[in-house]
Amino acid sequence: MAAKSSTMLSLGTVAPTFALHDFNGKLYQLSDFNAAKGLLVAFICYHCPFVQHIRREFAEFARNYQAKGLAVVAIASNDIEAYPQDGPAGMKAEATEFNYSFPYLLDNTQTVAKAYQAACTPDLYLFDGAQRLFYRGQFDASRPRNTIPVTGDDLRAATDALLAGLPAPTDQRPSIGCSIKWKVSNAPTYA
Repeated sequence: MAAKSSTMLSLGTVAPTFALHDFNGKLYQLSDFNAAKGLLVAFICYHCPFVQHIRREFAEFARNYQAKGLAVVAIASNDIEAYPQDGPAGMKAEATEFNYSFPYLLDNTQTVAKAYQAACTPDLYLFDGAQRLFYRGQFDASRPRNTIPVTGDDLRAATDALLAGLPAPTDQRPSIGCSIKWKVSNAPTYA
């Protein structure tokens, strides 16, 4: 299990636009989340051990913070021809099993992952109410092979600061996980 780090997109970056379908075919666009106090965009996938490690707590985080006005959207960008378990059927199974309360979208062309400079799963981007990047980094310091409990402390602290109108945390550590599985002809130069 080789780990890849987030590219750490520059703070203040405006959220790249998207128009993607969920696993049931419903279309979602970035503009659907304009009224939120903030927006978390999470690049995840069904088969990644790093995502599997945090997803129960991540789902709980989403439910807690959606109640406070945060919008949450997950995006799967892996090559589903090479990794079919990360396609709509796997996404639906994951969302059902873990009671995801947020849209889970398929980026089959991988253009959205490239626009966000996503590099790994999970790769987390927290935007403020004006959809400017406030935090990009790890959920917490827990990993599949360490003994640190999964708490979401890093993302919770950043989200609490955002919702309270406080400055962004100065210590933002890259997310670490499986590399996004790029289509051979589609690999970005930053990957």
